[in-house]
Amino acid sequence: MLIAHLSDPHLRPPGLLYQGLVDSNAMFETAIDCLNALDPAPDLVLISGDLVDEGTAAEYATAREAFARIRQPLLAIPGNHDEPGGFRACMADRMDLPSAGPMHFAAGGHGAVRIVGLDVTVPGEHHGAVDDATCRWLADALQDEPDRPTILMMHQPPFESGISFIDRYNCRGGDRLAALLARYSNVERVVCGHIHRFIQLRFGGTMLVTAPSTTTAIALRLAEDAEPASFVEPPALLLHHWKPGRGLVTHFVPIGDFPGPLPFF
Repeated sequence: MLIAHLSDPHLRPPGLLYQGLVDSNAMFETAIDCLNALDPAPDLVLISGDLVDEGTAAEYATAREAFARIRQPLLAIPGNHDEPGGFRACMADRMDLPSAGPMHFAAGGHGAVRIVGLDVTVPGEHHGAVDDATCRWLADALQDEPDRPTILMMHQPPFESGISFIDRYNCRGGDRLAALLARYSNVERVVCGHIHRFIQLRFGGTMLVTAPSTTTAIALRLAEDAEPASFVEPPALLLHHWKPGRGLVTHFVPIGDFPGPLPFF
């Protein structure tokens, strides 16, 4: 099973730039071109939050138009820049979401790997949180199919990356989430967005990866007093490839046109 994983497109109304500087809409269109050129084609597409930048109806109209070009089933989780009502309406024809409250989901009908989405957003805040109710929901969802290969998708990552100015807005309660996940050996990967960079680490007895944004990258500044900044680095997506007997392999796929193919050497 092939699962393409994009994140943080921060789409804007037509003609407006992300942060007034970057054409995030055009960059997402290029990401979809890359997605549609993959051979073999993915079975499923994930977007790990921040579909849009300000949560407006015009932005979600842009998102719906862009998503129409995605041929595969599409699953998404909201990010801190998403507006709940707009997100629900945008994704209504793609997936079943609760009509109120956190937009958790468990989707098992798209192939061998089950996708569990965990909505850790906090209304009005940029950080995420794992509270008692979230842990209860997740424990029940994982217990439903404890032997099935599973990917857990969330927006804010539940760890400190070392980039202090973005770590202020991570998902709080990471220790309790890690303890819960350690009880389930079938969780092949935890996948996140939010941080606009590719990062991987061991977490809760499994592997956690963050997907880069299809637009800007948060600056890799590891000094504790570093000034917040972003760069227009080459964007990328992740491709998760699951095979029986081997498990899940995650590939980093740059988005764009590059020289090649060249002779193998």
